[in-house]
Amino acid sequence: MVITEQLVSKNVREVQYFFYSQAFADGFRASFAILLPALLGSYFGRFDIGLTIALGAMCVSLTDAPGPLLHKRNGMLFCAGFAFLIAVITALARTNPYTMGLEVALVTFLFSMFVVYGARATGVGNAAILVMILSMDRQIERDQIFSHASYILLGGLFYTGMSLLLYKIRPYRLAQRVLGDCIREVANYLSIRADFYNPKTDLETDYKRMVAQQVIVNEKQDLVREVFFKTRQIVEESTDESRKLVFTFVETVDLFEDITAAYYDYRSLRNLFGDTGALDIIHSSLKRIVDEINAVGIAIQSNTSFRRGFDYDEEVKRLKADIDAIPTNDPSQKLVLRRIIVNIRNLLADLRNIEEYFETGIKRKKTNVDHSHFVTHQSLDPKILWNNLNLSSVAFRHSIRVSIACIVGYIITQVFSYGVHSYWILLTIAFIIKPAFSLTKQRNIERIIGTLAGGLVGVAILLLVKNTTVLFVIMVVFMIATYSFMRINYLAMVSFVTPYVLILFSFLGTEFRMVATERIIDTLIGCAIAFSASYFLFPNWESEQLKNFMQGIVKANAGYLEKIIRAMSGKKVEELEYKLARKEVYLNSANLSAAFQRMLSEPKNKQGSRSQIQQFVVLNHIFFSNIATLASNISRDRGIYPAELIQLAKNTYQKLNDSLQKLKEEEDLPKLPDAEATDSTSTADDALMKEQLGFVYNVSRDIEKLSKQLSGS
Repeated sequence: MVITEQLVSKNVREVQYFFYSQAFADGFRASFAILLPALLGSYFGRFDIGLTIALGAMCVSLTDAPGPLLHKRNGMLFCAGFAFLIAVITALARTNPYTMGLEVALVTFLFSMFVVYGARATGVGNAAILVMILSMDRQIERDQIFSHASYILLGGLFYTGMSLLLYKIRPYRLAQRVLGDCIREVANYLSIRADFYNPKTDLETDYKRMVAQQVIVNEKQDLVREVFFKTRQIVEESTDESRKLVFTFVETVDLFEDITAAYYDYRSLRNLFGDTGALDIIHSSLKRIVDEINAVGIAIQSNTSFRRGFDYDEEVKRLKADIDAIPTNDPSQKLVLRRIIVNIRNLLADLRNIEEYFETGIKRKKTNVDHSHFVTHQSLDPKILWNNLNLSSVAFRHSIRVSIACIVGYIITQVFSYGVHSYWILLTIAFIIKPAFSLTKQRNIERIIGTLAGGLVGVAILLLVKNTTVLFVIMVVFMIATYSFMRINYLAMVSFVTPYVLILFSFLGTEFRMVATERIIDTLIGCAIAFSASYFLFPNWESEQLKNFMQGIVKANAGYLEKIIRAMSGKKVEELEYKLARKEVYLNSANLSAAFQRMLSEPKNKQGSRSQIQQFVVLNHIFFSNIATLASNISRDRGIYPAELIQLAKNTYQKLNDSLQKLKEEEDLPKLPDAEATDSTSTADDALMKEQLGFVYNVSRDIEKLSKQLSGS
């Protein structure tokens, strides 16, 4: 009964989270902007014009991803302009199948190349391709070409104006939503780390989940940085709202670091305490903290109040008392349990700081951090496009694949005339093929499953429901769901878009069974072409890219370790340097983990050694977890540490350098500073640091061995 209530509570919380999420806000906004022109056009007897305006709004909505206001505005305006241009060109080219085929080849290639300018530019390119595909079967008189394109432009400008107006009305809502979402993903990461203390879980599975979740957390943190530190209203911290948003995010990053830094030999822990109940106590406590962090994230995201679920000080006292009551033959074994309690106390301290977001009457100061170091800046220089026009470029090979596949699809639609919506083949191809084979394969599977499932649901609804008002309401619900899941769950999006399309065409007077059959056939043909193109045309296998990512994480770990060695050698290391080194580690670790996950979806004969690569990923995660712990324990005021500790750290640094050489990196790591002679005496904490440095050194040796095996040297 208790488990059932917990599941119900969790499901209710997830539903609540979804309706306050940025994804739902985006879906609702896009649906409103698309529906309004169509309904007004129908009301005034010009439904064709309303649909054309709606097309412009729909295309521009593809580029309205979360991000800085300036980037959103520029992206939408560029998209509206390209949509107008492509609409004119398509209306002129479609009169001849050869000119239309030439346009398909050129437009799909050129706008697929926009991937070199980042995600928002990719959305602009996809929107331009979408306009071409949806316009190529429309018969437009020559004297109406300009007006038709102008209506598409009007729809794009209408959506742009509405989106910018909503932002002006509530300028901090986007920031709140992305911050709340980030906090919840950190909670999910802690939940996975908590399972390491659960003797019933499989450690290998836990490691895989942890690595995958770290990629998600890194993506969410990068999005928050984009929104916060490229938005003048927030980055200048000129208002209390902006200051508390920035402060809360900084504390969230610190919370994530403290979670990451709390690493132990979990297999050894399970052997020592698996039967004592101590790990169950820790696991239960961490899960309570997970629920608390989740609640904070939802409260920030929904812009509601927060009430603490339990007393944090009492939780630490209870935890300490329960651990002290655990019987053990060797009292010294409890030292590691007490260290875990200290970690939990630190997590709760971080959580307290985050909860200051909800407190009023606090005079918050500016963080005085140079945020420009923590965000990437995407150049729109045309030279970037030009420099990628070669087969060594992943973007160029991707664009060639899309162009050739779309030409094949277009030829099929011209040769075999079996329906009136054959452009669905091109739609399937253009939006399924991704730069990486693994993503294309995943999209193929999800597209087929979603189309079949959605088709069954759509047909069932149209057979059972005859009331047009009820059908319209259902269609709107599916429409909102389609645009809500567009950026977060492709399978769900396809599952909702298919019944939405079937109901829409039934309103337009088309026999829905015929539409359903045609859509399924077109989807299967498009998926087959897309999959074949990704496999045979200049494929981009992840195993060929992994070595670069491996070099990246080893360099980043070495850079983080170098800051610690400098501090131990008596050199001054600024807080900003630590944070930048930490960010580089998280970024490179996420890149490697994501590439490894994509590799697992590729054909086995195209993969490298899965077990060795996974071990390399996990070892580097263990390495920087321990480095983060060392960084937090370094005393800034102590001066020079004992030479024995410094030398141990330098030996580890050298092992990382050896690993890079095994991975065929041409340059050595930067030379370490020489420590001054000192009579520094060891302290009680130094013994613990020596033990941890010894562990880190052993991990670095394992990394070097794996590097040698993976490089084949």
